Amino acid sequence: MEASMDATRCKPVDVVIVGGGWAGSIMAKEMTEAGQKVVMLERGPDRSTAVDGVYPGSIDELEGNFRYRLFQDLSKSTVTTRKNIHPPALPSRGWAACLGGDGVGGGGLHWSGVHFRMPPDDLVLRSKVIERYGKSFIPEGMNLQDYGVTYEDLEPFFDRAEKVFGTSGEPYRINGEVVGKGNVFSPSRSGPFPLPALKDVYSAHLFRKAATEAGFHPYSMPAANASAQYTNPYGAQMGPCNFCGYCSGYACYMYSKASPNVNILPVLRRDPLFELRTHAHVLRVEMDSTKTRATGVTYIDQQGRTWTQPAELVILSAFQFHNVRLMLLSGIGRPYDPVANEGVVGRNFVYQNVTTSMVWLDKGIETEQFIGTGGGGVAFDDFNSENFDHGPLGFVGGSPVWVNQAGVKAIAAAQAGGPPGTPRWGSAWKKGLVDTYRHSLRIDAHGANMAYRDVFLDLDPTWKDAYGLPLLRMTFDWKDNDIRMNRYVVDRIGDVARAMGARQVQLTKREFGVPFDTRKYQTTHLGGGAVMGMDPTTSALNRYLQVWDVPNVFVIGANAFPQGTGYNPTGMVAALAYWSAHHIRTTYLKNPGPLVSP
Repeated sequence: MEASMDATRCKPVDVVIVGGGWAGSIMAKEMTEAGQKVVMLERGPDRSTAVDGVYPGSIDELEGNFRYRLFQDLSKSTVTTRKNIHPPALPSRGWAACLGGDGVGGGGLHWSGVHFRMPPDDLVLRSKVIERYGKSFIPEGMNLQDYGVTYEDLEPFFDRAEKVFGTSGEPYRINGEVVGKGNVFSPSRSGPFPLPALKDVYSAHLFRKAATEAGFHPYSMPAANASAQYTNPYGAQMGPCNFCGYCSGYACYMYSKASPNVNILPVLRRDPLFELRTHAHVLRVEMDSTKTRATGVTYIDQQGRTWTQPAELVILSAFQFHNVRLMLLSGIGRPYDPVANEGVVGRNFVYQNVTTSMVWLDKGIETEQFIGTGGGGVAFDDFNSENFDHGPLGFVGGSPVWVNQAGVKAIAAAQAGGPPGTPRWGSAWKKGLVDTYRHSLRIDAHGANMAYRDVFLDLDPTWKDAYGLPLLRMTFDWKDNDIRMNRYVVDRIGDVARAMGARQVQLTKREFGVPFDTRKYQTTHLGGGAVMGMDPTTSALNRYLQVWDVPNVFVIGANAFPQGTGYNPTGMVAALAYWSAHHIRTTYLKNPGPLVSP
């Protein structure tokens, strides 16, 4: 079905927002509070916890994690992938490497709940690396950049997001004073977490003890899974998590996991300045004749009708991939050319460098893997960010290490099977499966992925979506720097496993020469492609997430990350949304135009 060029013009509004996930919901709430008339366009169906989280249907593993009920319909639009610039790319026809959301709430409905603040050093990583090790330490072809904002800039907005999300955690330092047993490497906070940390499941308890014995500094992971009843600043209510194990891939039937559908949209939907339109697939941002001002967006509805929504301000807040693709389809920003290393849209694409190692314990130790909570767990940051000396190691970046037991379900357990050497079928396979399910635990190295000159996004010259528009093409593979980092950190997992007294360990490391495997799920933590910064020749957005050369377009999401980080992206995305909204409200709306001079 190709979109018609004849579009019906809607009544103009102040702000049109593309995407109904965390970023879009935050921006919509902030703009309506500023008195702006807002239309939010969501490609997928309407969703609410009362419907999509209804028990017991919401905890159907087959529907949730294998039939992908809450995820993007790849028959209409997908992404093509290749490992380098030479071969043609092929479209992903089934969900594998990542799981993009679809419908109101977006990825915020099916995420796990891990809710970190960005480490201060990661925000100024290029400057920090040069300061500590010299410019020559940065590998050739690595596009390392600073964000253009500091932790001090963002701290009030990290705090705001945690209060809206109802985040559970334990602080280490507040206003410079040590107050608790949290992460010793974390920066000072202006206030406590809204809720105390979640309790440790038994595997996390064992990991905490062993990590301490191995000389590391474990702490409770900050989680947007409520440890107690909570009412957020908008008046939205959450119930305490019951550790049911159905977080990632599911809508929380307990109203315990933060989501736009629980924490923002119930209030926003009642606002007369807000209008939500679902099944509204945005095709492009419309531009005026000068190509320096957006006039609105064009979208196609469920019936195949084409509409143009005029607006004074356009906010792109879809998933990382889709923000970048819309910019390319709309002619916003100069497309990136990897050969010349010029242009900005599509530049600095990054993934999350995650591997999961397995530890089998004594058969008298029951890890109870059916119990879990999406964001809860125990981590240590001794090898994350710039918390350790990279000089002798020869790589940039780092990785937290954690046990984040989110609940292993029946089908997933059967797929995992038994310890190495277990047969693939028969009674021995069944015995090994039970052994793994009852007596093992998983330890993640959740590492950063740096940005490189030849890793990028662009429009595919061959493949098109259901509306006749080019698909987004992803050119990506692992690089030696990130492989070396992963291998070093995973060896530290071995130290912890030995401290646990493990009877069997399967350390999973990146291997040199083994390419990125699009067939296997790894994480949905994608970043870059339309990054923020202080230089318009290397960034698509300024420090306020405003397009340099189209000042009435703001682009909110992980697309703004100049390189990867060891943490999950949602906490940073939310803080950036509040940061950008603050400057739109206090400066841009009073005097529309560029907030930073190029």
